[in-house]
Amino acid sequence: MARHAKHLEREIENLKGMILALGNDVEASVKRSVRSLTRRDSVLALKIIDADFDIDQMEVDIEEECLKILALHQPVANDLRLIIAILKINNDLERIGDLAVNIAERAVYLSTHEKFEFPFDLQDMAEKAQEMLNGCLDAMVNLDTELAKKVCKSDDEVDEMNREAHSLVEARIRQNPEQLNSMIQFLSASRYLERVADHATNIAEDVIYLVDGDIIRHSSQTTPNKSEYSG
Repeated sequence: MARHAKHLEREIENLKGMILALGNDVEASVKRSVRSLTRRDSVLALKIIDADFDIDQMEVDIEEECLKILALHQPVANDLRLIIAILKINNDLERIGDLAVNIAERAVYLSTHEKFEFPFDLQDMAEKAQEMLNGCLDAMVNLDTELAKKVCKSDDEVDEMNREAHSLVEARIRQNPEQLNSMIQFLSASRYLERVADHATNIAEDVIYLVDGDIIRHSSQTTPNKSEYSG
């Protein structure tokens, strides 16, 4: 029994390392995708798109490892809750990686079109979304529920930035209708960043579940869950 417990402990530690590695790669991908967009750097954008295969493979490996541990060890209590949380966090991280690719694709498009002034401060919104992503990952590493709750509360700020971006883009299109297609690319990027914030919120909620056993996804403590992503 002691040997079995030790083996389970080692496998769970390995699983933690895997999810942290995925989190670091996804965080870097989001940061680089925003840089590629603001600089209209198609070379960097294409590197991000190509690297998504590795993120997808990491997500598959983590899911398989979770299922293997569940099947072989039949964990209970805290160990079971941890594995369930990692399965959910794993999915959110993979989705964030997809969103980074979507932003990079906007950069590829804009790199082939005439440069003009941004209709809104995309960098400010990106920094807030990245701050939330970094915060939820730190909360996961340190099992810090206070930080996780702070991340959840920040989601409203990013939502408001996205609404403001929408209004500014509409105004720019009215003034310069010939920029319609390019403006849509910026609006899409804003929406993708808002989705990054949504998924970061989901991860923060899962940290709270992991530590306290509380499912707050639909409670009044956080904003409603808007993680459903299509695109």
